Amino acid sequence: MPPVAPMLAKAARELPVGDYLYEPKWDGFRCIVYRDGDEVELGSRNGKPLTRYFPELVEAIRAHMPPRCVVDGEVVIAGSDGLDFDVLSQRIHPAASRVALLSQETPASFVAFDLLAIGDRDLRDDPFSSRRTELEAALDRAAPPVHVTPITSDVATAGDWFDRFEGAGLDGVVAKPADVLYLPDQRAMIKVKHERTGDFVVAGFRWYQADRSVVGSLMLGLYDADELHHVGVIGSFPAAKRRELVGELRSYRDPVDHPWSQWADFMVADGGRQPGTMSRWNAGKDLSFELLSPTLVVEAAFEHLQGRRLRHTARFRRWRPDREPSSCTYDQLDVAVPALLADVFGANG
Repeated sequence: MPPVAPMLAKAARELPVGDYLYEPKWDGFRCIVYRDGDEVELGSRNGKPLTRYFPELVEAIRAHMPPRCVVDGEVVIAGSDGLDFDVLSQRIHPAASRVALLSQETPASFVAFDLLAIGDRDLRDDPFSSRRTELEAALDRAAPPVHVTPITSDVATAGDWFDRFEGAGLDGVVAKPADVLYLPDQRAMIKVKHERTGDFVVAGFRWYQADRSVVGSLMLGLYDADELHHVGVIGSFPAAKRRELVGELRSYRDPVDHPWSQWADFMVADGGRQPGTMSRWNAGKDLSFELLSPTLVVEAAFEHLQGRRLRHTARFRRWRPDREPSSCTYDQLDVAVPALLADVFGANG
């Protein structure tokens, strides 16, 4: 019975070699499906229900999954250029009418990658290789929008997936020990994610929520012609660095003129979401910010660019006093070559 905390992964720079099974790393909402007859519940990574936001998946699960089962996987939405997390995040909406409309306009898919229980049997104490075999048998007749993730025991194939599937919007590759039991809330798997670096204009910052005397995040911008677009943030710093940033940013605060000073005129391309507005995930979260003179350049690591925004929070690498802000353009970023999701789902032949 829900909730069950999902098993997690720890990050690594390279794929491990040994008795591992490798899967593509999907970029969506982690979700554990609980089905008991007509009763279906979708549980998020933190145990909160997702069921009301994806009514089309509830129907698909009733049609394509065993009558009694618990399945771990990922909810994703496929767009014309691969997986689209921004569109997926729009599905978390308080209005039932809006959810119903989006379920038809941007239907979601469920990608299964582990089987926790079937019938009266709890499989969490079985090795992953055995659970995977049972998952394939349980979903052997599944059809879209329910999928079983590709898997391989060959590290060379996994490396090929790491490179080739990025253009379809996947995050990287997950390596799972073949004999690992299902360990809720433990980092028993290994994930290897893509990482690139680029130069960005630091045009604003937010104070740290837990301590308003230190910096919480840096707001990043890139130029498209003469327009400076907000593309994401750097938001993870050691405590000492947060204090250090206060001094480093002091001379850039309170600029006389700034391209982001009038948010009514500044809309982020690819979605029209204005920086500084209410958080979709936490209505009480303060997203107010202070402007910085857009002359400071930082080198930051990022995973991938989705549309015209960074998909995940970037990571600070170093200041770049040798770079002109005008050189911080979209063109300087290395972008993955688009790929078809059909190639991903066909990876097992």
